[in-house]
Amino acid sequence: MTQTNPPSPPPLTYRDAGVDIDAGNEVVERIKPAIRRTLRPEVLGGGIGGFGGLFDLSGKYREPVLVSGTDGVGTKLILAKQLSRHDTIGIDLVAMCVNDVLVQGAEPLFFLDYFATGKLDVATTVDVVGGIAKGCEIAGCALIGGETAEMPDMYPPGEYDLAGFTVGAVEKTRLVDGSGVREGDVLIGIASSGPHSNGYSLVRRILARAGDGALDLDLGGVTLADALMEPTRIYVKPVLDLLARHDIAAMAHVTGGALVEKIIRVVPASLGLEIDPSSWPLPPVFDWLQREGAVADAEMWRTFNCGIGFVLIATQDQAAAIESDLDRHALGHWRIGEVVKARGTERLKIG
Repeated sequence: MTQTNPPSPPPLTYRDAGVDIDAGNEVVERIKPAIRRTLRPEVLGGGIGGFGGLFDLSGKYREPVLVSGTDGVGTKLILAKQLSRHDTIGIDLVAMCVNDVLVQGAEPLFFLDYFATGKLDVATTVDVVGGIAKGCEIAGCALIGGETAEMPDMYPPGEYDLAGFTVGAVEKTRLVDGSGVREGDVLIGIASSGPHSNGYSLVRRILARAGDGALDLDLGGVTLADALMEPTRIYVKPVLDLLARHDIAAMAHVTGGALVEKIIRVVPASLGLEIDPSSWPLPPVFDWLQREGAVADAEMWRTFNCGIGFVLIATQDQAAAIESDLDRHALGHWRIGEVVKARGTERLKIG
Protein backbone atom coordinates (compact mmCIF):
# COMPACT_ATOMS: atom_id res chain seq x y z
CA MET A 1 0.00 0.00 0.00
CA THR A 2 1.27 3.41 -0.96
CA GLN A 3 1.56 5.75 2.05
CA THR A 4 0.57 9.39 1.44
CA ASN A 5 1.87 12.21 3.55
CA PRO A 6 -0.68 14.55 5.15
CA PRO A 7 -0.98 17.91 3.40
CA SER A 8 1.31 20.62 4.71
CA PRO A 9 -0.42 23.26 6.83
CA PRO A 10 -0.75 26.64 5.16
CA PRO A 11 2.02 29.10 6.05
CA LEU A 12 1.18 31.68 8.71
CA THR A 13 2.11 35.34 8.80
CA TYR A 14 2.27 37.95 11.54
CA ARG A 15 -0.90 39.47 10.05
CA ASP A 16 -2.67 36.10 10.42
CA ALA A 17 -1.75 36.28 14.12
CA GLY A 18 -3.41 39.68 14.38
CA VAL A 19 -0.50 42.10 13.96
CA ASP A 20 -0.48 44.36 10.89
CA ILE A 21 3.01 45.80 10.39
CA ASP A 22 1.88 47.74 7.32
CA ALA A 23 -0.82 49.54 9.37
CA GLY A 24 1.81 50.45 11.95
CA ASN A 25 4.06 51.88 9.27
CA GLU A 26 1.14 53.89 7.87
CA VAL A 27 0.48 55.39 11.30
CA VAL A 28 4.13 56.46 11.58
CA GLU A 29 4.09 58.14 8.18
CA ARG A 30 0.84 59.99 8.89
CA ILE A 31 1.91 61.33 12.28
CA LYS A 32 5.37 62.54 11.19
CA PRO A 33 4.21 66.10 10.29
CA ALA A 34 2.54 66.52 13.70
CA ILE A 35 5.63 65.23 15.47
CA ARG A 36 7.95 67.54 13.54
CA ARG A 37 5.96 70.54 14.78
CA THR A 38 6.92 69.65 18.36
CA LEU A 39 10.68 69.47 17.84
CA ARG A 40 13.03 71.84 19.65
CA PRO A 41 16.57 72.93 18.67
CA GLU A 42 18.02 70.62 21.33
CA VAL A 43 16.65 67.50 19.62
CA LEU A 44 19.42 65.72 17.71
CA GLY A 45 19.09 63.52 14.65
CA GLY A 46 15.68 64.72 13.53
CA GLY A 47 13.85 63.20 16.46
CA ILE A 48 12.05 60.44 14.51
CA GLY A 49 13.07 56.92 13.59
CA GLY A 50 16.00 56.19 15.90
CA PHE A 51 16.13 53.52 18.59
CA GLY A 52 16.44 56.25 21.22
CA GLY A 53 15.66 59.95 21.31
CA LEU A 54 18.60 62.34 21.62
CA PHE A 55 18.38 65.64 23.49
CA ASP A 56 21.30 68.03 24.09
CA LEU A 57 21.20 69.94 27.42
CA SER A 58 24.63 71.52 27.15
CA GLY A 59 23.63 74.87 25.67
CA LYS A 60 20.97 75.89 28.19
CA TYR A 61 21.73 74.71 31.74
CA ARG A 62 24.72 75.09 34.04
CA GLU A 63 23.59 72.74 36.83
CA PRO A 64 20.54 70.97 35.42
CA VAL A 65 18.35 68.86 37.67
CA LEU A 66 16.30 66.42 35.63
CA VAL A 67 12.70 65.90 36.73
CA SER A 68 10.78 62.95 35.29
CA GLY A 69 7.12 62.04 35.29
CA THR A 70 4.81 59.34 33.95
CA ASP A 71 1.04 58.95 33.92
CA GLY A 72 -2.00 57.84 31.95
CA VAL A 73 -5.54 59.14 31.54
CA GLY A 74 -7.45 56.42 33.38
CA THR A 75 -11.01 55.49 32.51
CA LYS A 76 -11.61 58.72 30.63
CA LEU A 77 -10.50 56.48 27.75
CA ILE A 78 -13.76 54.55 28.08
CA LEU A 79 -15.77 57.74 27.65
CA ALA A 80 -13.60 58.73 24.67
CA LYS A 81 -14.43 55.39 23.03
CA GLN A 82 -18.14 55.70 23.88
CA LEU A 83 -18.28 59.13 22.23
CA SER A 84 -15.81 58.27 19.43
CA ARG A 85 -13.70 61.28 20.44
CA HIS A 86 -10.07 60.32 20.16
CA ASP A 87 -8.45 63.58 19.04
CA THR A 88 -8.08 65.27 22.44
CA ILE A 89 -7.34 62.37 24.79
CA GLY A 90 -3.66 62.71 23.86
CA ILE A 91 -3.67 66.27 25.20
CA ASP A 92 -4.86 64.82 28.51
CA LEU A 93 -1.97 62.37 28.47
CA VAL A 94 0.64 65.08 27.96
CA ALA A 95 -0.97 67.39 30.51
CA MET A 96 -0.99 64.80 33.27
CA CYS A 97 2.77 64.34 32.89
CA VAL A 98 4.06 67.83 32.13
CA ASN A 99 1.98 69.53 34.82
CA ASP A 100 3.51 67.15 37.36
CA VAL A 101 7.14 67.99 36.54
CA LEU A 102 6.20 71.68 36.41
CA VAL A 103 5.40 71.51 40.15
CA GLN A 104 9.12 71.46 40.93
CA GLY A 105 9.85 74.31 38.56
CA ALA A 106 11.00 72.12 35.68
CA GLU A 107 10.51 72.96 32.02
CA PRO A 108 9.30 69.81 30.21
CA LEU A 109 11.90 69.07 27.53
CA PHE A 110 10.66 65.97 25.78
CA PHE A 111 7.86 63.43 25.85
CA LEU A 112 7.41 59.77 24.91
CA ASP A 113 4.15 57.88 24.55
CA TYR A 114 3.07 54.25 24.69
CA PHE A 115 -0.04 53.24 22.75
CA ALA A 116 -1.25 49.66 23.15
CA THR A 117 -4.19 48.08 21.36
CA GLY A 118 -5.57 44.71 20.32
CA LYS A 119 -5.92 45.60 16.65
CA LEU A 120 -4.49 48.75 15.17
CA ASP A 121 -7.06 51.12 13.71
CA VAL A 122 -5.08 53.64 11.70
CA ALA A 123 -7.58 56.54 11.92
CA THR A 124 -8.03 56.21 15.69
CA THR A 125 -4.30 55.89 16.31
CA VAL A 126 -3.52 58.94 14.18
CA ASP A 127 -6.16 60.94 16.09
CA VAL A 128 -4.73 59.89 19.45
CA VAL A 129 -1.09 60.57 18.55
CA GLY A 130 -2.10 63.82 16.86
CA GLY A 131 -3.58 64.90 20.20
CA ILE A 132 -0.35 63.94 21.94
CA ALA A 133 1.58 66.09 19.47
CA LYS A 134 -0.83 68.98 20.04
CA GLY A 135 -0.33 68.69 23.80
CA CYS A 136 3.42 68.76 23.31
CA GLU A 137 3.09 71.91 21.21
CA ILE A 138 1.06 73.58 23.96
CA ALA A 139 3.64 72.54 26.57
CA GLY A 140 6.63 73.44 24.41
CA CYS A 141 8.20 70.00 24.70
CA ALA A 142 9.37 67.72 21.93
CA LEU A 143 7.61 64.47 21.11
CA ILE A 144 10.88 62.61 20.79
CA GLY A 145 9.74 59.00 20.63
CA GLY A 146 7.07 56.47 21.37
CA GLU A 147 5.83 52.93 20.94
CA THR A 148 2.74 51.62 19.20
CA ALA A 149 2.07 48.05 20.35
CA GLU A 150 -0.49 45.85 18.59
CA MET A 151 -1.27 42.95 20.95
CA PRO A 152 -4.11 40.67 19.85
CA ASP A 153 -5.79 38.75 22.70
CA MET A 154 -4.48 41.26 25.26
CA TYR A 155 -7.10 43.90 24.43
CA PRO A 156 -10.64 43.42 23.02
CA PRO A 157 -11.36 44.87 19.55
CA GLY A 158 -11.58 48.67 19.63
CA GLU A 159 -9.85 49.01 23.00
CA TYR A 160 -6.58 50.81 23.59
CA ASP A 161 -4.54 52.12 26.50
CA LEU A 162 -2.10 54.99 26.85
CA ALA A 163 0.88 55.88 28.97
CA GLY A 164 3.10 58.92 28.79
CA PHE A 165 6.57 59.81 30.01
CA THR A 166 8.27 63.19 30.22
CA VAL A 167 11.61 64.58 31.29
CA GLY A 168 12.05 68.19 32.36
CA ALA A 169 14.96 70.23 33.65
CA VAL A 170 15.44 73.06 36.11
CA GLU A 171 18.53 74.88 37.32
CA LYS A 172 19.50 73.48 40.71
CA THR A 173 19.26 76.94 42.25
CA ARG A 174 15.70 77.38 40.90
CA LEU A 175 14.27 74.08 42.10
CA VAL A 176 10.86 74.55 43.76
CA ASP A 177 10.73 72.12 46.68
CA GLY A 178 8.37 73.71 49.23
CA SER A 179 11.11 74.33 51.79
CA GLY A 180 10.41 78.08 51.65
CA VAL A 181 6.73 77.81 52.59
CA ARG A 182 5.91 79.83 55.70
CA GLU A 183 2.91 80.38 57.93
CA GLY A 184 0.72 83.11 56.46
CA ASP A 185 1.53 82.32 52.83
CA VAL A 186 -1.50 82.35 50.54
CA LEU A 187 -2.82 79.68 48.21
CA ILE A 188 -3.68 80.90 44.72
CA GLY A 189 -5.82 78.40 42.87
CA ILE A 190 -5.77 78.44 39.07
CA ALA A 191 -8.89 77.33 37.22
CA SER A 192 -9.15 73.86 35.77
CA SER A 193 -10.78 73.25 32.39
CA GLY A 194 -13.09 70.60 33.86
CA PRO A 195 -12.58 67.26 35.61
CA HIS A 196 -9.30 66.90 33.69
CA SER A 197 -8.42 63.18 33.84
CA ASN A 198 -9.41 62.16 37.35
CA GLY A 199 -12.47 60.65 38.93
CA TYR A 200 -13.90 59.15 35.74
CA SER A 201 -14.79 55.82 37.33
CA LEU A 202 -17.17 57.79 39.57
CA VAL A 203 -18.21 59.99 36.62
CA ARG A 204 -19.23 56.93 34.62
CA ARG A 205 -21.15 55.48 37.57
CA ILE A 206 -23.07 58.75 37.87
CA LEU A 207 -23.74 58.77 34.12
CA ALA A 208 -25.11 55.24 34.36
CA ARG A 209 -27.46 56.38 37.11
CA ALA A 210 -28.56 59.42 35.09
CA GLY A 211 -29.52 57.24 32.13
CA ASP A 212 -29.71 57.74 28.40
CA GLY A 213 -29.58 61.31 27.19
CA ALA A 214 -27.56 62.68 30.12
CA LEU A 215 -24.56 63.43 27.93
CA ASP A 216 -26.71 65.78 25.82
CA LEU A 217 -27.70 67.93 28.80
CA ASP A 218 -27.02 71.65 28.40
CA LEU A 219 -24.77 73.04 31.12
CA GLY A 220 -25.03 76.71 30.31
CA GLY A 221 -24.02 76.61 26.64
CA VAL A 222 -21.95 73.43 26.65
CA THR A 223 -23.17 69.84 26.68
CA LEU A 224 -22.27 67.52 29.51
CA ALA A 225 -20.36 65.39 27.00
CA ASP A 226 -18.26 68.37 25.92
CA ALA A 227 -17.61 69.39 29.52
CA LEU A 228 -16.46 65.89 30.46
CA MET A 229 -14.24 65.49 27.39
CA GLU A 230 -12.64 68.95 27.65
CA PRO A 231 -8.91 68.16 27.74
CA THR A 232 -6.80 68.76 30.80
CA ARG A 233 -5.39 72.27 30.93
CA ILE A 234 -1.65 72.50 30.37
CA TYR A 235 -0.18 75.12 32.73
CA VAL A 236 3.44 74.96 31.58
CA LYS A 237 4.06 78.17 29.65
CA PRO A 238 2.17 80.60 31.93
CA VAL A 239 3.61 79.09 35.11
CA LEU A 240 7.16 79.13 33.74
CA ASP A 241 6.61 82.81 32.98
CA LEU A 242 5.44 83.37 36.56
CA LEU A 243 8.50 81.57 37.94
CA ALA A 244 10.76 83.88 35.96
CA ARG A 245 9.08 86.92 37.52
CA HIS A 246 8.14 85.92 41.07
CA ASP A 247 9.31 83.90 44.06
CA ILE A 248 6.85 81.04 44.37
CA ALA A 249 7.47 78.83 47.39
CA ALA A 250 5.55 75.74 46.28
CA MET A 251 3.12 74.48 43.67
CA ALA A 252 0.70 71.59 43.33
CA HIS A 253 -0.97 69.86 40.39
CA VAL A 254 -4.45 68.86 41.56
CA THR A 255 -5.02 65.31 40.27
CA GLY A 256 -5.99 62.03 42.00
CA GLY A 257 -6.68 62.71 45.65
CA ALA A 258 -7.66 66.19 44.57
CA LEU A 259 -7.79 69.03 47.08
CA VAL A 260 -7.45 66.73 50.09
CA GLU A 261 -4.16 65.06 49.23
CA LYS A 262 -2.28 66.99 46.57
CA ILE A 263 -1.67 70.45 48.05
CA ILE A 264 -0.65 69.30 51.52
CA ARG A 265 2.12 67.17 49.96
CA VAL A 266 4.18 70.25 49.09
CA VAL A 267 3.94 71.87 52.56
CA PRO A 268 6.50 71.16 55.35
CA ALA A 269 5.25 68.78 58.04
CA SER A 270 5.16 71.50 60.73
CA LEU A 271 2.59 73.47 58.72
CA GLY A 272 -0.99 72.96 57.62
CA LEU A 273 -3.54 74.43 55.25
CA GLU A 274 -6.91 76.07 55.58
CA ILE A 275 -8.90 76.02 52.34
CA ASP A 276 -12.13 77.93 51.87
CA PRO A 277 -14.24 76.20 49.17
CA SER A 278 -16.61 79.18 49.07
CA SER A 279 -13.80 81.36 47.68
CA TRP A 280 -14.28 80.08 44.12
CA PRO A 281 -17.37 79.05 42.12
CA LEU A 282 -18.10 75.37 41.60
CA PRO A 283 -18.23 74.91 37.80
CA PRO A 284 -21.53 73.54 36.39
CA VAL A 285 -20.09 70.13 35.49
CA PHE A 286 -19.10 69.49 39.10
CA ASP A 287 -22.41 70.84 40.38
CA TRP A 288 -24.23 68.36 38.11
CA LEU A 289 -22.02 65.45 39.19
CA GLN A 290 -22.57 66.23 42.86
CA ARG A 291 -26.34 66.60 42.53
CA GLU A 292 -26.91 63.61 40.25
CA GLY A 293 -24.62 61.36 42.25
CA ALA A 294 -25.63 62.70 45.67
CA VAL A 295 -21.89 62.98 46.33
CA ALA A 296 -20.93 64.36 49.74
CA ASP A 297 -18.72 67.45 49.90
CA ALA A 298 -15.84 65.50 51.44
CA GLU A 299 -16.02 62.93 48.63
CA MET A 300 -16.05 65.69 46.01
CA TRP A 301 -12.92 67.27 47.51
CA ARG A 302 -10.99 63.98 47.54
CA THR A 303 -12.12 62.82 44.07
CA PHE A 304 -12.42 65.87 41.78
CA ASN A 305 -10.44 69.07 41.36
CA CYS A 306 -13.74 70.98 41.76
CA GLY A 307 -12.53 73.76 39.47
CA ILE A 308 -8.96 74.17 40.77
CA GLY A 309 -6.35 72.50 38.58
CA PHE A 310 -3.09 74.02 39.81
CA VAL A 311 -2.11 75.81 43.03
CA LEU A 312 0.62 78.33 43.77
CA ILE A 313 1.83 79.12 47.29
CA ALA A 314 3.43 82.53 47.77
CA THR A 315 3.85 85.28 50.33
CA GLN A 316 1.11 87.83 50.91
CA ASP A 317 3.17 90.63 49.37
CA GLN A 318 3.81 88.61 46.17
CA ALA A 319 0.20 87.54 45.66
CA ALA A 320 -1.18 90.65 43.95
CA ALA A 321 1.59 90.74 41.34
CA ILE A 322 1.18 87.02 40.64
CA GLU A 323 -2.57 87.50 40.22
CA SER A 324 -1.97 90.37 37.81
CA ASP A 325 0.21 88.10 35.66
CA LEU A 326 -2.41 85.36 35.78
CA ASP A 327 -4.88 87.92 34.42
CA ARG A 328 -2.43 88.68 31.64
CA HIS A 329 -2.39 84.98 30.76
CA ALA A 330 -6.21 84.92 30.85
CA LEU A 331 -6.25 82.26 33.56
CA GLY A 332 -9.04 82.29 36.13
CA HIS A 333 -7.72 82.34 39.67
CA TRP A 334 -8.78 82.80 43.29
CA ARG A 335 -7.16 83.04 46.71
CA ILE A 336 -8.44 79.77 48.09
CA GLY A 337 -6.71 79.57 51.46
CA GLU A 338 -3.60 80.07 53.52
CA VAL A 339 -0.78 78.25 55.25
CA VAL A 340 -1.22 77.81 59.01
CA LYS A 341 0.55 76.00 61.84
CA ALA A 342 -0.24 72.29 61.98
CA ARG A 343 -2.59 71.34 64.80
CA GLY A 344 -1.20 68.00 65.94
CA THR A 345 -1.98 65.44 63.25
CA GLU A 346 -4.60 67.69 61.67
CA ARG A 347 -2.89 69.53 58.84
CA LEU A 348 -5.76 70.25 56.47
CA LYS A 349 -9.05 71.99 57.01
CA ILE A 350 -11.51 72.50 54.16
CA GLY A 351 -14.59 74.59 54.81
